[in-house]
Amino acid sequence: MNWKNVLFLMRVERKSGRLVRGVKTTRYRESGLGAYWPYLLAVAVGVIGGLFANALAALVYSSGTPVGVAPLAEAAVSFFVATPTIVLLFCVVLTMLQQIQISGAKATTQVMYWLPITWQENTLASILANLLGFPVGVVLGFASGILVFSAFNGLIAQGVLTTLAVLAAAFMASSLTEIIRILQVRFTGAVYKSSGRAAVWVRFIGLIVVIVVFYTVYALITSGFTSFVSVLTQIQTNGVFVPFVWVALALFYLVQGAFLEGILFVVLSALFIAGLYYLAVLLNMRFGLYEPPAIKVQKSGIYAPKAGFLGRLGFSTVEAALIHKDLRAFTRRRELMQIFIFPIAIIVIFLVQSLGVTNSGAPSAVGTVYFVLIFLFPSGAVSMTLGNSLIGEEGQAVWRIYASPISAQNLVKSKLFFLVLISTIILIITGAVGIAFYHPSLLTAILASLESFFIIPAIGSVALAIGFKGADFSAVRRARMIRPTWAIISLIACGLAGLAVLAPLVPFLLSVFASTFMEVAPMSMLDVAVSVASSGIVAAIITFVFYRVNLNSARELLRKAEM
Repeated sequence: MNWKNVLFLMRVERKSGRLVRGVKTTRYRESGLGAYWPYLLAVAVGVIGGLFANALAALVYSSGTPVGVAPLAEAAVSFFVATPTIVLLFCVVLTMLQQIQISGAKATTQVMYWLPITWQENTLASILANLLGFPVGVVLGFASGILVFSAFNGLIAQGVLTTLAVLAAAFMASSLTEIIRILQVRFTGAVYKSSGRAAVWVRFIGLIVVIVVFYTVYALITSGFTSFVSVLTQIQTNGVFVPFVWVALALFYLVQGAFLEGILFVVLSALFIAGLYYLAVLLNMRFGLYEPPAIKVQKSGIYAPKAGFLGRLGFSTVEAALIHKDLRAFTRRRELMQIFIFPIAIIVIFLVQSLGVTNSGAPSAVGTVYFVLIFLFPSGAVSMTLGNSLIGEEGQAVWRIYASPISAQNLVKSKLFFLVLISTIILIITGAVGIAFYHPSLLTAILASLESFFIIPAIGSVALAIGFKGADFSAVRRARMIRPTWAIISLIACGLAGLAVLAPLVPFLLSVFASTFMEVAPMSMLDVAVSVASSGIVAAIITFVFYRVNLNSARELLRKAEM
C-alpha cells in the first residue's frame, strides 16, 4: 500500500466530485486555513457543546444525585455508548446523500484503470474521500465535545475510547457506502444519466431510504434525546448479532470493566471493518469500471406504438406520452423528487409524536386524530404540490408542448390523471402505515380512505388551475415552477377546498371526540352514509368546476404560443 498514492487519489476524488456536482471551482482551496474552516467550526461547536453539557451536569448534580436521575458517570457512559451508533447513522445518511447527488451527473469520478495504482489504494482513497466534509465534521464535533466533557468530569479514559469508537463507526459507514456505490454502478451504471430506467429507480429508492433513516433519527432525537439514547442503548444490547453495533458493544464492555468481552467485540469489530473494506476492494476489482450501454436498437421490423396499459384505460397516445414524460421527470429531476420526500417526513414525525403523546397517558382519540392526519395530510399535500408544479416544471422546454399536436383536453386530462395517480399511491402507502401502527376500527379506516380519495382530485384540480395561472418557466439553477405569490394563493385555496369537502363530516367527528369526555349518542350509520355522500358530492362539484377552469387555462396557454 503506497500511502502517497492514497493521499493523491483522495485529492483527485474530492476535486472530481466537486466538478461533477457543479460546485464553483475558482475558489476551491486545498491548503491554508480557508480549506479547513468547516472542521475548525465543528471542533468549536463540539467544545462549546461539551462545556455546556458540563455546566448543565454541574447544575443538576450540584447537591448530589437527584431522585429518579442516574448518577453522572452512569448517565455519561450511557451517552458515550450510544454515540458510535448515532455517528454511524449520521455518516451513512450524509455519505449516501453525497453519492446520490453525484450519481445523477453526466460524468464519472472513477480513476482510470491504466494509472499505476492498485485497487486497494483506489478503494481506500474513495472510502476516506467519502468521509471528508460533513461526516468528518460530525465526527470532530462529537469527539471534541466528549473529550471536553470527559476532562472536566474525570472520564478521560472513557472519552478517549469513545473517540476511537466514533472514528471506527465513521469508517464503517463510509465502507458501506462504497460497497453500495459499486453495486449501484454494476447493476445500473448509475453514474451515467442515460443508463436507463433501472438507474433512475435505484437513485430514487436509495434517496427515499436515506431520507427515511434521516427523519426517523431526527424525529426520535427531537422528541426526547434522553429517551432516544436510552432506547438506542437497549437496542444495541439486544442486537449482539448485528455487526454494525459491535463497536458500541466493545465500548460498553470496556468502560464497564468487562475486558474479556470488550476485547472480543474489539476483535470482531476490526474483522468486520476489514471485511467491509476487502469486500469493497473485490467489488471494485470486478465491477469498478462497469459502463453499461446507453441505448437499445431495435433489431428488425417496423416500429408501431403499442396501446399499453394507459391506452387500455382510454387515454390517447398523446395523453399517454404526456403521463410517461411526467413520470420520468418526477423520478429523475432532483427538485421534483423532493416532492415524494415530504410525505415520508410527515409520516415519521406524526408517528413519533403520537407514540410520545399516547405513552404519556393521552386519550385514545388522540391516536385517532394522528391516524386521520396520516391518511389525509400527505396525499392531499402531494396532490396540491403536483398541481402547482406540473405546468411550471416544463420550464423553457414548454415550446415542445406548443409545437406538438396537443389539445387543451389532452393536457388537462393527462396532468389531472398523473397527480391523482401519484397521490393515490401515496394514500395507499400512508394508509397502510397508519393502519399497521394505530389499528383503527373498520368504520374509521373506511371513512378516512373515502375522504382522502375525495380530497385528492378536488385539491388537485384547484392547485392545477393555480399552477396554470402562476407557472414559472424561467431557467434558473433551481426551478421554482410556480411564482411565490401564487404558491401562497394555492395553499389558501386548497385548504378551503379541503375544508369544504370535510365539512359534511363535522357532526360525526364532534360526536366521536365528545364521546371520550361525556355520554353522547352515536350517529346512526344512515347519518354517516349521508355525510360521506354529501362530502363526495362536494368534491365532485369542485373537481368538475375547476376541470372546466383548467380547460380554459390550457386553451389560453396554447393560444399564447400561436401569437
